[in-house]
Order: sequence, then structure tokens, then C-alpha cells
Amino acid sequence: MEPIWSRMVKLLGVLFAACLLAACNGGEPEAQKETPVPSETEKEGPIKIGFSMDTLKEERWLKDRDLFREAAKARGAEVEIVAANGNDALQISQAETLIQRGIDVLVIVPHNAEATAAIVHKAHKAGIKVIAYDRLVKNAAIDLYVSFDNEQVGKLQAQAILEAVPKGNYVYIGGAPTDNNVHLIKKGVLDVLQPAIDRGDIKIVYDQWTEDWAPENALANMAEALKANNNQIDAVIAANDATAGGVIKALEAQGLSGEIPVAGQDAELAAVQRIVTGTQTMTVYKPIQNLTTQVAELAIQLAKGEEVMTSVSVNNGKTEVPSILLAPTAVNAGNLADTVIADGFHSKDEVYQEAGK
Repeated sequence: MEPIWSRMVKLLGVLFAACLLAACNGGEPEAQKETPVPSETEKEGPIKIGFSMDTLKEERWLKDRDLFREAAKARGAEVEIVAANGNDALQISQAETLIQRGIDVLVIVPHNAEATAAIVHKAHKAGIKVIAYDRLVKNAAIDLYVSFDNEQVGKLQAQAILEAVPKGNYVYIGGAPTDNNVHLIKKGVLDVLQPAIDRGDIKIVYDQWTEDWAPENALANMAEALKANNNQIDAVIAANDATAGGVIKALEAQGLSGEIPVAGQDAELAAVQRIVTGTQTMTVYKPIQNLTTQVAELAIQLAKGEEVMTSVSVNNGKTEVPSILLAPTAVNAGNLADTVIADGFHSKDEVYQEAGK
């Protein structure tokens, strides 16, 4: 039989080890100690939103940046904004940096709809949800897509120009082919024009994309269209106001500015001033404040793990993406006051006085 003194030594050793363990656990036995699991809806500190933008070279995107920052800040969130200015590799690198800095949700305006799928994969590996802002990311399981109805944008453009020029030679100056929106816009344009094309009333005599949405590329395209058709052009539909600006410069060089109807999109200040002076026929107004407000609210919901309900989805080549599509508005000289000015998008002085009217 083991001596009593030996058993007492062993018992004291066990008691001493138990006391040490209890001290390390704040005085509670290990079996009773509970480690709290942080809830998705109880994050410490403000929500951190990463906003990866394609470019800040155009007036429209400067507005998006400023309005989104304001909307997020008003809701208690922090925003870190980066812009790649059309560089795919830089946009991916910038997004990786945002992910490494511990953002809670990523909002992305893709330059290249295909290339930015890599960003979505990296974010998801880090447990970060992704919202495609204004432009769809292709072939990736993005969590949400929020934009305007881009097919409707094209339809509004075509309806306005068809009303002005029911018969004649049309030029189509598209946007950057890497942007999924341009394909949707063009589809909307053709949906409206196709019956007139089939009747022979309209002939599209020139159709070209504009690399990187650059106005100088649109100018070169329009100059080429005029030369190829001996200036016999009756109407132009441009994918946005920046490209419309390039188109109008090419028309000015031929003494045709104000003679040929031109459509654009985005309601940029320069464009609405051109509408006032008669060199641009119309633009499509997309209330950016509605977009930025909705995305800021939705980003915070996703970061908290809350469910976002949508009524539509858009196929991006990989999945049906839950989507919210806002309504655009056609703007011409007759409704400037009731649209962009009434909303405070541009002031009356900016629109009329700076246009010289």
C-alpha cells in the first residue's frame, strides 16, 4: 500500500495545479468558463466601408465620391476611398490594401467588369461582402448590385433622338467596352431604333466604342464618322455626356454644332449648359444622391450581417445577383428646371448664367 504521506503530496500537487488554472481563468474553473462569440450585428466601433472607384477624371464620379462619403458619414460609418483611374492592376492592388486594412464591406465601381472578379474572390476569402456600385462585376458571386436601369437609359436616349429625327443617318458612339453598362445602354437604344431600322427609315452609318470613355477618343471617332460619310450625318447618340462633348467638338470643327441632334447621359454641368445653348439635345439624369444614399445604407446592413431584400436579380455570367435598379429621367431644355435644378444637382445660376443665357 502506498504510504499516507506519498498520497498527501500527490493531492497537494493536484490542488496546487487547480488553483493555478483557476487564477489564469479569472477564478472560474475551466469547465465553467464561457468565451463570448462576437455577434455580426455587434461590431466594435464604426462600420468601415472601402470604396474602390474606377476613376475620378469625370465630373460625375467626383459627385459620387463626395455624396457617398457624406451619406456614409451621416450614418456613423467610416469610408476609405481609392481610385485607379482606369488601371485594372492598380484597382485590384488598391482593393487588396483595403481588405488588409480591415474594412467591413467593400463597394466597387469596376473599370473592367471581368478583371474585377478577382477582387470579389479576395474579399470573400477575407469574409468581406461586396456591392457592385453602378456597374456590374461579371463572373463573380457579388452580394449586391445597385445601379440605374441602364437599358432604360438607352431607351430614353433613342426615343428623344428618334422624335427629333425620325429618318436619316445615325451615328452611335458607345462607351468603354470593358464597362458592362455600355452593352446594356446599347441594347436599350437598339430596342427602340430597330423597327425604324427594319423599315429603312434609319441607317446606322457608324458604330464605335470609346476606349476608357475618353472624350478625345470620342472626338476622334466622330471625326472619322463625318469623314467616312461626307458629313452626311443626321443624328448622334453618345453613351454619356463626356463622349457627347467629344462628339460636339468634332461637329464644331465642321461647322455643324447645333445642327445635328446629340444625346448623352449623366446630366453633367457642361452637358446641361450645352442643352441651354442648343448644341446638345438631351441627357439622361440619374439622381446620384439616391444611389449614394441607398448604397451607404445597404453597405452598413451587409456589414452587420443583416438580410437585404431585393425584388429583381441580374445575371452576371456566374449567378443571379440580387439587384436594385433605380429609374433614370430624360432631360431636355423643357424640363431642366423640374429635374436637375429642382433637385439641387446643379443651380439655376450654374446652368443658365454660365451657359451665357
